[in-house]
Amino acid sequence: MAIGFSPNHSQTFEVKNLSPKEILLLFVEIAENNNWAVANLASNGIIAYTNKGMFSWNAEIRIVIQNTTVVIKSTSTGSEIFDLGKNKKLVKKCIEQFEALDKDLFKEEIAAKLLLIEDKITVDEAQLVTVEAASFTEKIGDFFSLFKPVKGYFITPILINLNIFIFALMVFMGVSFMAPTTDSLIQWGANFRPVTLQGQWWRLLTNCFLHIGFFHLLMNMFALMYIGALLEPYLGKIRFLSAYLLTGLLASVTSLWWHDLTVSAGASGAIFGMYGVFLILLTTDLIEENARKKLLTSIAVFVGYNLISGLSGGIDNAAHIGGLVGGLFIGYVYTYSLDTEDTLKQKLKYVSALTAFFLVISLMVCNSLNNDIVIYENKMKDFVEMEKLAMEVYSRSKYEAKEDLLYNIRDRGIYYWNENINLLNEADKLSLPNEIHVRNEMMREYCELRIKSFDLLYKSVNEDTDKYNVEIQAYDQQILSIMDKIKQ
Repeated sequence: MAIGFSPNHSQTFEVKNLSPKEILLLFVEIAENNNWAVANLASNGIIAYTNKGMFSWNAEIRIVIQNTTVVIKSTSTGSEIFDLGKNKKLVKKCIEQFEALDKDLFKEEIAAKLLLIEDKITVDEAQLVTVEAASFTEKIGDFFSLFKPVKGYFITPILINLNIFIFALMVFMGVSFMAPTTDSLIQWGANFRPVTLQGQWWRLLTNCFLHIGFFHLLMNMFALMYIGALLEPYLGKIRFLSAYLLTGLLASVTSLWWHDLTVSAGASGAIFGMYGVFLILLTTDLIEENARKKLLTSIAVFVGYNLISGLSGGIDNAAHIGGLVGGLFIGYVYTYSLDTEDTLKQKLKYVSALTAFFLVISLMVCNSLNNDIVIYENKMKDFVEMEKLAMEVYSRSKYEAKEDLLYNIRDRGIYYWNENINLLNEADKLSLPNEIHVRNEMMREYCELRIKSFDLLYKSVNEDTDKYNVEIQAYDQQILSIMDKIKQ
């Protein structure tokens, strides 16, 4: 899954004939004329949002006035990666309207209207600068700084770097760059019920740092960068890291509960969890109202789209849903802690309570799961051993006396084939995926064909004749055919 960084365009120009307050007035007029929602108004600038409808392209317009210098910046508020020049057109339109107003309004009109906007100023200059600093694209100026921890964006780059490092190490050790095998993923710590429930609980977290190829890694890291830059400044390092790990844990447990034989890996469960946390914060007053509405729409559409696309197969949607639900719950809890005194003790109190709660839930779910797959695998090991013992008849036939050979065919060969049929009957009583039961039926047929072949072999040796050879060869052909089906 992926979501792009907000496209933007900015332009600086000089206004020589107007004072800063007069410049501000003209931009307030432009906002009103275009039906833009003014979020912040200070004596040195304005922040407004276009309002073209829920499913249309919208932008944040940020105007900062420094003496006669004006900086206009338009930033997309949706989740698109490219704006196809829309921000540039909006900035150009804003400048054109400013120049038109500058010509049309008389000084007397401007002076009269200046008195009206004094009461509309909601923030001072310092606060407007603070809002400006909260912009993601301003905090992270260039590509490489995305990977450098800074204040307000500290845990996110560490997580990104760790994911990239682990992937690079896997590739260096011989794992495929584009399509790692399931065996290699399990070896590196992927989540897989048969081995996780065997006591390898660390897989519930390690799988969150593994990726199934370069594009899987790329999409997840883009999504993590975006949500991290938006969310980490509100949560802080401790709450952000704990939310990431706990939602990743719940995503893994949900995947374990839903899937019997799926090998699960990737950070998307934890990332969905962070989007869940942010969705809850967007329903509170912690985020400015106009920005909140735009983000709520784009984030909700993004989450819904990715959940629906996960239904097409090949994607562990169970982990996505588990992470999202965990994130919604954590976000709800965090809304209380963010409203109270933000002390280290207070943070640790909520984080510890959440950690204990998630561990208990995870333990309860894991204890409720059967691990019949492991029991089945052990039975299959016994099957293979008994098959080897039964097939020893062919290697001994040239060297043994007739009585010994007959004994081995009947009391070892046929005996072990019957034991394998009993073993398969026991295996069918286990709670297993349907495809394994189908496979068991084919293996049962395989054993029955072997018994029929051994019966004829016994008659052939006992009667010292070759008259059964054609029938034995026919059974051998059927055996080869059923073996091919089992392998498929």
